[in-house]
Amino acid sequence: MGISSEKIREATAEALVRAGSSFTPGLRAAYARALEVETDERSLWAMRQFLENADVAERRTLPLCDDTGIPHVLLEVGEFAEFGGAHLGAVTEGIAEGLRRLPGRPMAVLGDEVQRIEQSQGLSLHSEDVIPPAFSVKRIPGDRVRITVLLLGGGPEIRAKTYRIFHKHRMETVVDEVAQWGIEAVRELGCTPAVVAVGLGRTHFEATSLMLEAMARGDLERQTPLELQITEKINAGGSGPLGLGGRVSVLATLVNIGPQRASGVRIASVRTCCGIEPRRATVEVG
Repeated sequence: MGISSEKIREATAEALVRAGSSFTPGLRAAYARALEVETDERSLWAMRQFLENADVAERRTLPLCDDTGIPHVLLEVGEFAEFGGAHLGAVTEGIAEGLRRLPGRPMAVLGDEVQRIEQSQGLSLHSEDVIPPAFSVKRIPGDRVRITVLLLGGGPEIRAKTYRIFHKHRMETVVDEVAQWGIEAVRELGCTPAVVAVGLGRTHFEATSLMLEAMARGDLERQTPLELQITEKINAGGSGPLGLGGRVSVLATLVNIGPQRASGVRIASVRTCCGIEPRRATVEVG
């Protein structure tokens, strides 16, 4: 028996609500580690406020932030799973249902192409109109379908950067430039401490896709030496939570490195996620 569309729809709605109302696994522990090393009283106060807000949101199933984010969906489809067009439609319906339940903030801009750019026709009153979401589909072993929902807030998107780095055949050159981008973005972000997501690929599309996968799959509790190095360099910038100063500007870094081409440049996509991100949840259906 194949996977029912209704099961896909309900699982997707559940993932969106969970992503929008509760901390990603490992984020609370990252805050706990930060509280142990921070010495600035104002910065400690700010981080405790983030944790208190998260407790209330999870307990009452409320949005973690007024900016409830734009939903993005990462699908991993088992090679033996029966999954087709009707199921993709069910994912879209599940996103809409999840936005109604959360509820999501109405952010869809009305009108044609020009009117949406100019925002001249106003906004839809319905939170579910922010869809359709972006989809990423991968094949995995087995017969199950794994659905991950990411909710991307506007502040981090404004400060994110995807550009080339002249690597000079040195990893340290790439790390230094990524860290400098991070220092600049964290200073402007406001809602910090941040989690920094990094994708390194051959094209802008690929680097951004790798960055999103870092947000969706990265482990906040098991940091690689490279991730720790980037975190340390950005924290040395001294911005601190909410820009108040202190030792912790970044809680963790999530790095995803893909294939590279023979070239003098590497394409890097860097996103400084705000203090409640990455907002993600994964469900399996099968």
